[in-house]
Amino acid sequence: MLLDRPFDIELEYVQRMMAWLLFVEPDSVARRHAMQLGLGAAALTKFSYRKLKMRTTAVELNPQVVAACRLWFKLPGDDARLTVILGDAAQVVADEARHGTVDALQVDLYDEEAAAPVLDSADFYADCRRLLTDDGCMTVNLFGRSSSFERSLETIASVFGREATWAFRPTREGNTIVLALRTPARPERGLLPQRAEAIHSRWGLPARKWLKVFKPVDPA
Repeated sequence: MLLDRPFDIELEYVQRMMAWLLFVEPDSVARRHAMQLGLGAAALTKFSYRKLKMRTTAVELNPQVVAACRLWFKLPGDDARLTVILGDAAQVVADEARHGTVDALQVDLYDEEAAAPVLDSADFYADCRRLLTDDGCMTVNLFGRSSSFERSLETIASVFGREATWAFRPTREGNTIVLALRTPARPERGLLPQRAEAIHSRWGLPARKWLKVFKPVDPA
């Protein structure tokens, strides 16, 4: 976090977690609901809440992480648009009352060793898919010395469908962001560059660069 811009996203892989913006009309963003599984340093939560003006829900298991974000990383207190849930992400996404309520689901779940995603099963991703609205989207950070990108990607694709799954090339640090749509979509030629330009101009994200390293998963 930059001290003079605490609500901006600085890390490249975290910026890429916002690639769901390519698949929605920019004017609709503020009416949508974002959820983060894993608070981290709260970059995604703060950006969704403050910059995108979205209703935002974050789920974090460790109360010390929440306290640190509030004390050191400028995470605002809960209000009508912001809710931080202290709890197990697996239980939250399995809650039937929440199914169909999230437009942008961002999954970044690691323990203190960051060896592999904590939740990475077909059952977990199926619950994530049920959590999404019809035009909702999930982005997942895949990283860790014990993780297998290929296995995780195939698990996500098996749940969402290969035609609904997209992936970035890895960052220099080894983070690979995978995107999965609740409803498969292949935007018309020229639409993604238009959206990327709008994302860059409205919110300062390097979306034009995303298109050079982001593509759909090949059909099976």
